[in-house]
Amino acid sequence: MSKTATPEPESLYASAPKIYPREVSGVYARLRVAAVWLLLGIFYGLPWLRFEGRQAVLFDLPARQFHIFGLTFWPQDFLFMALLLILAALTLFFVTALAGRLWCGYACPQTVWTEAFLWMERITEGPRARRMKLDKAPWNGEKLLRKGGKQFLWISFALFTGFTFVGYFTPITELATKLATFNTGPWETFWVLFYGFATYGNAGFLREQVCKYMCPYARFQSAMFDRDTLIISYDETRGEPRGGRKRDEDPKARGLGDCIDCTLCVQVCPTGIDIREGLQYECIACAACIDACDDVMDRMNYPRGLIRYSTQNAMDGKPSRVLRPRTLIYAVLLLVLFGIFTFAIANRSPVELDVIRDRNALYREVPGGFIENVYMLRLLNKQQQVQRFSLSASGLPDLVIDYGADSLTLEPGEIRTVPARLRVPRGAAEEGRYDVVIVVTSLDDPSIGTRHRSRFFMPES
Repeated sequence: MSKTATPEPESLYASAPKIYPREVSGVYARLRVAAVWLLLGIFYGLPWLRFEGRQAVLFDLPARQFHIFGLTFWPQDFLFMALLLILAALTLFFVTALAGRLWCGYACPQTVWTEAFLWMERITEGPRARRMKLDKAPWNGEKLLRKGGKQFLWISFALFTGFTFVGYFTPITELATKLATFNTGPWETFWVLFYGFATYGNAGFLREQVCKYMCPYARFQSAMFDRDTLIISYDETRGEPRGGRKRDEDPKARGLGDCIDCTLCVQVCPTGIDIREGLQYECIACAACIDACDDVMDRMNYPRGLIRYSTQNAMDGKPSRVLRPRTLIYAVLLLVLFGIFTFAIANRSPVELDVIRDRNALYREVPGGFIENVYMLRLLNKQQQVQRFSLSASGLPDLVIDYGADSLTLEPGEIRTVPARLRVPRGAAEEGRYDVVIVVTSLDDPSIGTRHRSRFFMPES
């Protein structure tokens, strides 16, 4: 009696083959290289810039101050951070609706650092074919030297990245001195190593896996696409049927399209997809396939553009629209929010005042026939210079404010809580509650000041 063979269970996970992106030259490759140099130059160079005697960009968490050139932000300025994040999100949506994943292909930190790590890999291990051959070869002196050289460059660059990242939160010259003398604190050491390790892992090993499996943007980008969004497209009508042929051979005589099936578009793709299979969420719009295909078309004396930036409507022979409800709504929202953000920054008060009424008693009678309300005033000097402030109040006849001094001197960034009493003659107003305004004015610079509205309670006359 024969036994039926039990089928082996299928694995739920498949090991992804390593992708070896081929180096490519062309217009879009030069744009990517320029973007990498520009963005990395900003990231690594910005902490070293000085402005008015201090680091130009410094997020000083212990002091709760964010310095960005001439501006200093405090926890009370969280609204600006919220507006900035909303602006960044809307800009991303706007660019995606117009031109797909341009952010991913040219400006995403994952793409930028991966390009840098690939460049170091090419220096030490050679072009694509040599790297593939080296990985398959047994370990020997040459392989050890090349792999070791690559790891040295990767680790050094990753640690320098971690050092620069921490330099945005600890003055970078001070941090450099501490590192040189092995005198860094535990948290500084942890974050340099942690961010260095994250850079090494994401850009050196995970690479396209971050874009394909970890980045949420790839999953919801389709919600921002429509048929007029500019994407990288393969002209199937022109390219199919694909097949090899001699350079001087007429493809139409053999019933072939312009695609010679050289697979260079696949070899240069950093995520390993075949753009000829249509739009895929793994595509990061880096346009490496366009450069590779245009080079092949030039060598075959065919017109460029077999793979190109286009829209689904254009590929179907329909007109494309840049101005459409989606892009117009994004553009209007961006302009409005940017205007609000700019206005708020320009009119940001350099002094903060919070007023809290004493909740234990609405009012109290004091000798001399006065009615008094008690408040707690919380002042914050946002300036980088010492300021002397005076307080005044208005809103009721003969209203007087008493805060125990003629003026208050606050150091840069100092927060002072001051008890204050507002008094009026008993017959100054009828029973009820009245709006009063407490005003803070700098004695050193009268243009600096702010005001806060509160309530004053009067008893029955």
